[in-house]
Amino acid sequence: MKPDLICLEDPISRLTLAPALGGAIANWRLLEGDVPLLRPADDDALAAGTPRRLGCYPLAPWSNRIGAGGFAIPDGWLELTPNAEGEALPIHGSAWQQPWTLLEQAGDLVRLGLESALPFAYRAEQRFRLRDGELEVRLRVTQVDERAIWHGLGLHPYFPRTARTRLQAKADTTWLCGPDKLPTRQLARPDEWNFDEHRPLPSSLVDNGFTGWPGHCRILQPDLGYQLDCSASGCDAFLLFCPEAQPFFCFEPVTHPVNAHHLEGRPGLTLLSPGQSLEITWRMAVRPLGTG
Repeated sequence: MKPDLICLEDPISRLTLAPALGGAIANWRLLEGDVPLLRPADDDALAAGTPRRLGCYPLAPWSNRIGAGGFAIPDGWLELTPNAEGEALPIHGSAWQQPWTLLEQAGDLVRLGLESALPFAYRAEQRFRLRDGELEVRLRVTQVDERAIWHGLGLHPYFPRTARTRLQAKADTTWLCGPDKLPTRQLARPDEWNFDEHRPLPSSLVDNGFTGWPGHCRILQPDLGYQLDCSASGCDAFLLFCPEAQPFFCFEPVTHPVNAHHLEGRPGLTLLSPGQSLEITWRMAVRPLGTG
């Protein structure tokens, strides 16, 4: 069954949200020509009932996978179990698997909220603002559980991919992964994944984390007639997912590397006590190609 949708529109683009499907963005499209800015979701994708078929969804209270069946907190051990079909490890937290509630809709703004008890008690809020072709998404999580617990955040946007899609995104290091998709070692970014200048996406599978990111990227879409200039605050890492032979790729701004709960120093994670919060902001601005 197709979920109820919420729409925001400015003179350039239209944003469609699906609160019941993990607080996800269903579509973001240009008004002129109905051109997709995120991977387009048709009625079948909406009816599938999962944000993994849509345009973007929130990652809270962590991003990507966690190994070892859970992680240590100051009061002991927080046990986790796999939470998604086809995944051997818990992935992407729990906010994407729960319905969100509309808190506010006024002018160019929509706020969605979530009160979660899984895998521990926390409160999350997303604020979407659409102005003149720029979409700002602010994701905030507040610890409610009486224990202090490690938190991380991210967003999981899917972008259209054509033969001429280009990416520009600087980074210092890359995490290599093992067969379980958990990181095995960190090294200087390989030449084939050097996106300091805009270049085509790799033809082979990429599903890796990058750190030392200054928080800016540019996605060039010559076949669709635009570029997206993107920026993040509160994040200095990103995940790049380029599946083979698919019409999409993912560039995910995140606060921490994969499995940071088990890496030395827990890089990018924040220990939140009751009432404390963590927040990130992600902006995507559409421009005609070659401007800015």
